[in-house]
Amino acid sequence: MSEILVKFDEPIIDPKGAKYFAQALGRKREDDLWEGWLEFLPLDENGELLRSPRETTQPNRDALEYWAQGLTLVYLEGALVRAQRPYPDIQREREASER
Repeated sequence: MSEILVKFDEPIIDPKGAKYFAQALGRKREDDLWEGWLEFLPLDENGELLRSPRETTQPNRDALEYWAQGLTLVYLEGALVRAQRPYPDIQREREASER
């Protein structure tokens, strides 16, 4: 099951000017490693929630949280661009593991 590790206070703006708040999430995998990704919550009520593909794999939750706390605005902007691209295989894998 995934959990929110960090919520970022500063809005992230995509190349078209849409604004999002980012949050880092993670989950423990079946192989006992932890994976992390980002979600982008739109400030516009008509906007779509976006999820990045897996951004990192770490040996434990503490290492994953450390990664999430060190993310910079520039990294988040790049991750937002990645989240706007379709990654159906990764999304299906994540959804299957959440069941």
